[in-house]
Amino acid sequence: MKTKVKEPLTFEYEKTAFPKTYIVCGTDEAGRGPLAGRVYAAAVILDTENTDPIFLSKLDDSKKLTEKKRDELEILVKQNALSYCVAYSTVEEIENTDILSASLHAMRKAIDGLYVDRVTSNEVLSQMDIEEIGGQEIKPDAVLVDGNQQRDFQLAAKAIVGGDGKSFSIAAASILAKVARDRYCYEVLDAKYPEYNFAKHKGYGTKAHYEAVDKHGLCPEHRRSFFKKYYDSRQKA
Repeated sequence: MKTKVKEPLTFEYEKTAFPKTYIVCGTDEAGRGPLAGRVYAAAVILDTENTDPIFLSKLDDSKKLTEKKRDELEILVKQNALSYCVAYSTVEEIENTDILSASLHAMRKAIDGLYVDRVTSNEVLSQMDIEEIGGQEIKPDAVLVDGNQQRDFQLAAKAIVGGDGKSFSIAAASILAKVARDRYCYEVLDAKYPEYNFAKHKGYGTKAHYEAVDKHGLCPEHRRSFFKKYYDSRQKA
């Protein structure tokens, strides 16, 4: 049986999906599956011609990296990106729309943050649901979106299924989004609601998480719509 060879990350999409004159960013989200907390997204612009090859060789889909590796690469992404932004959609937005819409909106917020004035106060950024901006203030012409949805973007967009394993820009965005989401779970959610142990399960539907919900009920950061099937199944039991 032949072993499937992993295709390397490249800048192919950044260079060929749009006109050559376009500035292209990559975007990805983290936190669609958990039962609680914000969904995060990041947008990243990398120099397709002059980015450090050693840094690029370390990039990968965030899901394939250990937490330690992601933390190390987060620093390197911020050092090497021409521009980056990390943003989020709140639980209220998730509940008022749906998780896909909220995820795409978080991506659009992250893209907008690429060209926010770099001296903007943290208070104003918070009002925009932006957690962090860095690098240069650059307005992209186009975006590569991880997944199969590219709706409602105000710039040229191309969705790439499995893009975080194909495009350097999307992979870099996936790392920033994942690290930011995990940090939010252990620094904010776990500190505020220690009885649920968010630092360990990051909001995912583990046995321990459901047991904590059974014991303590839902906290304000739980996505109530995500529990409908769970509670329905318990009523039928």
